[in-house]
Amino acid sequence: MKELKVNKFPFVLQDIKTERITPDQIEEMAKLAGGYEPLFSRVALKYRALGLNKVILSEKDYRLYILEEYTFLKRPVFIIDGKIYIGNSPANVKRVKEVLQTRS
Repeated sequence: MKELKVNKFPFVLQDIKTERITPDQIEEMAKLAGGYEPLFSRVALKYRALGLNKVILSEKDYRLYILEEYTFLKRPVFIIDGKIYIGNSPANVKRVKEVLQTRS
């Protein structure tokens, strides 16, 4: 987020550690992402600790885990002009940068 210099854009920043994700928010994100699985982080420490790597999760499971434990949401999530950008992979950061540059 520092690299993207988001403070110069009118974003709403939500610290999900202190302000939990609401069911309405996760519904909106899932609708834009094509489901809950793209929002789910498999690198969260609890993923292996809970043995989730050994079971097949359903969309309902992904939703439940993301709502119960903020670390299961892949971050950051940007919603810009009705499109969602999930995670901090170099390719995703590049796409967000490009979108933000067109808005400058």
